[in-house]
Amino acid sequence: MKRPGAKELVAAARDLREAVEGMHFSPPVAMAYNPLVYAWEPHRRYLERWGGGTKRVLFLGMNPGPWGMAQVGVPFGEIGLVRDWIGIEGRVEQPERTHPKRPIKGFACARSEVSGRRLWGYFAERFGSAEAFFQDHFVTNYCPLMLLSEDGKNVTPDKLRAGDRDSLFTPCDAHLKRMVEILSPQWVIGVGRFAADRAAAVLAELPVQTGAILHPSPASPAANRGWAEAAEKQLTQLGVSGAPPT
Repeated sequence: MKRPGAKELVAAARDLREAVEGMHFSPPVAMAYNPLVYAWEPHRRYLERWGGGTKRVLFLGMNPGPWGMAQVGVPFGEIGLVRDWIGIEGRVEQPERTHPKRPIKGFACARSEVSGRRLWGYFAERFGSAEAFFQDHFVTNYCPLMLLSEDGKNVTPDKLRAGDRDSLFTPCDAHLKRMVEILSPQWVIGVGRFAADRAAAVLAELPVQTGAILHPSPASPAANRGWAEAAEKQLTQLGVSGAPPT
């Protein structure tokens, strides 16, 4: 079901998709996947079903992970939770070029996106239903591209060369501003320091508060010691409760 305002988010995502499609990057980037192209159907359905109306909190990730959004087009897209809790499925095609270490299998992918399992699992536990969570919250990524090195390793946007970073960040900044204008959140919470820093820089002149929570990546020793508890503590300290309003 489409909700009021969702069509604006779809239009914004389409504009971002076109702005970054075909971008060329210097080493260490050898290849870029754009799930807004090949996984557009589930991404559009995510925006249409859950993106409408105003949101109190917008959670902002960095860019797609190889077993999450890169597979199914939904940010932090742990496949079981995307399908069974968020309620999104759809056709996933193939990028023009794929790395043998990073195949795209869509909803048939058997790998777990640990960051997504932690993030969406936390929301599912705290809110119970997707309807309760999305009433006042939404999740997006700053950058829509998954960037890969020659050997198939992830290259995060902060590791780009200066010229590449400027070219990519310009449309990503514009899209973030546009999302905030559409959703009118009180808070934009960066999931990880990079996303929080981009939010603070890009949204400095807009009437929105920004903050950060620990990234749920398994590469983070702190996240592996109890990510949900750490995130809940950070949200409480900011004044943004992870629990449903009472």
